[in-house]
Amino acid sequence: MQKSPGLRTLFTLSIVFIASLLFAQERMSTEDYINLYKDVAIKKMKEYKIPASITLAQGILESGNGNSSLARKANNHFGIKCHKGWTGKTYIMDDDAKNECFRKYKHASDSYRDHSIFLTQRGRYSFLFDYEITDYKKWANGLKKAGYATNPKYPQLLIRIIEKYSLDQYDRKGGKGKSKPKKGVAETTSFVAISVADFEKAGASNQGRSIYINNGKKLIVIQQGDTFYGIAEEFEIYSWQLYKYNEVNKKHILQIGELIYLEKKKNKAEKEHKFHVVSEGESMRQISQLYGIKLKKLYKMNKMETGEQPGAGTSLKLR
Repeated sequence: MQKSPGLRTLFTLSIVFIASLLFAQERMSTEDYINLYKDVAIKKMKEYKIPASITLAQGILESGNGNSSLARKANNHFGIKCHKGWTGKTYIMDDDAKNECFRKYKHASDSYRDHSIFLTQRGRYSFLFDYEITDYKKWANGLKKAGYATNPKYPQLLIRIIEKYSLDQYDRKGGKGKSKPKKGVAETTSFVAISVADFEKAGASNQGRSIYINNGKKLIVIQQGDTFYGIAEEFEIYSWQLYKYNEVNKKHILQIGELIYLEKKKNKAEKEHKFHVVSEGESMRQISQLYGIKLKKLYKMNKMETGEQPGAGTSLKLR
């Protein structure tokens, strides 16, 4: 009779321990965050001329690598409050004052878009766009000068993150030079862009890796040290299936941040994605992976020869 309380205690502690492990696995690291959102930051840089390194560093700092309550429950990575005129969904939480109103987004990429619009449409930030897009130090100090943050060390915090994780490498994808942003470009384009940040999370593997759903198909994001053999073992499928589903051969070298599907892709994109406007350096395979479409079908839809690559600005049919 004396053993029961001890067994119950041991059982309770085991449950707590397992729960804590699961929680730890769900938390994103800085590297995970960068892999997930770098493409979004680069896309917004090309549209709004804000350095991707600055946007990423701000997202990392202000959302706690996407682990903050505001980021997890409202997809708000930049602490953007409701402000006058906001008609979207809201999320209430204590901040500088009790029960403050924050914007709630359907996708994290919407938060990135709003962050870009916020900087381009407020006059006090206009001088920032006279800086080179590759000069992240001037941008970091300029944000403080414009009153973006009250923390006197805000520029140093951003610069430290950028240099520690080499985020400035992404600024070079936007080219050099001073260029005024295109205001409202996200609302005037005739297509709905997609990014990894829009993918629905569909659980995790037995090793804690996040699994996502895109166009109704399961996929993962490649991490440091991944191999096709290791992925096949982790998800209990064959390597040849991974090659087939992702339309690559055995010589294909996996890249960090690459999307790999765990099942066959579809013949066309979801209804909301009818077109894709090609960015500089994007390949047909990258686009097929981004929308979960079979590469051969993407070529056929656009009446292109296999292996042919589209130029920047080309509008591709997705369905």
